[in-house]
Amino acid sequence: MKPATKFIHAGVEPDPSTGAIMTPIYQTSTYVQDGPGNNKGYEYARSQNPTRFALENAMAAIENGKHGLAFSSGVAATDAVIKLLEPGDEVIAANDMYGGTYRLFTKVFQKFGIVFKYVNMQNVKNIKPMINKKTRLIWTETPTNPLMNITDIAAVADIAKEHHVLLCVDNTFASPYLQNPLDLGADIVMHSSTKYLGGHSDVIQGALVMNDTALRDQLYFIQKSCGAVPGPQDCFLVLRGIKTLHVRMQRHCENGEKIASFLRNHKKVAKVYWPGFKDHPNHKIAKKQMRGYGGMISFELKDDSKKETKRILSATSLFALAESLGGVESLINHPATMTHASIPREERIKNGLKDSLIRLSVGIEDADDLIEDLKKAIG
Repeated sequence: MKPATKFIHAGVEPDPSTGAIMTPIYQTSTYVQDGPGNNKGYEYARSQNPTRFALENAMAAIENGKHGLAFSSGVAATDAVIKLLEPGDEVIAANDMYGGTYRLFTKVFQKFGIVFKYVNMQNVKNIKPMINKKTRLIWTETPTNPLMNITDIAAVADIAKEHHVLLCVDNTFASPYLQNPLDLGADIVMHSSTKYLGGHSDVIQGALVMNDTALRDQLYFIQKSCGAVPGPQDCFLVLRGIKTLHVRMQRHCENGEKIASFLRNHKKVAKVYWPGFKDHPNHKIAKKQMRGYGGMISFELKDDSKKETKRILSATSLFALAESLGGVESLINHPATMTHASIPREERIKNGLKDSLIRLSVGIEDADDLIEDLKKAIG
């Protein structure tokens, strides 16, 4: 089945009682049982809900996986993966990652004895020297947030398998439309479904997808026991969002290319981070493992003063100054004080994230209007 058809039909069956073409919102906390232990698969909504069940099937289908699990946020999904580990276990993570993930690792799990090691995964040769008998997990993003670094998923998967280590890939920036990490050897795919999967800035949700049934059962136990599950209304919204993922991503990619090119040719812009450029680090890998380059762009100004950065962030009209990404509307963001503020400044600078970096989530408006908005703001 081609992706466009899959996104429309994944996980959705007509409601057996009414024939409704969209999965109903099952707004219930508990289910009547025919007898003790005879629950028709549903007993209590923290354990399972028909709307969530449809979404989890859809998530699995669009990531070419066997099992999907939905969570109350992307951070909750990440939390569940780390809860697979025990005190003393070690995680190798990319040094460029979403600030909320870094905060969860360093401020929550580190104090329980989980050890996190951070490496530049643009060169996968950096990973092997960090592996020892305590290593249990490799965590990576590609493209990364916010520097758009590209990691060779298949090469990292080979290393993980050689050392019997799990590999989890945060696929939020690419979405299943552009990239499928399970096909490249990853064990788990994580999504902040809040972003491209929902697509309309109206829901907070996360997801995990995997092929291994035993791994699914462990993660389902954590999901059920810890309770970070999404409500049926949120599941309905993401189910609806998935149906238009392919058409939205096509426009995100088209607009992203136009705006990245505009910025690169602007006299006041020093550097543009977008994996579609042929001279972007690891562009060849991006071309090999992705079906397009997306609508996420970061850039630096030649005048990298705090005053000029702040001026531009406040000067756009169509690009709204806000956190998050992946919605139909365009957003402008300052990672150093917003999405990545939880990372110490010295760590940010060391990894290449300057205080003056500006991140764009390019929406699906008319590209000419977006370019004109940036043209007026940058001057």
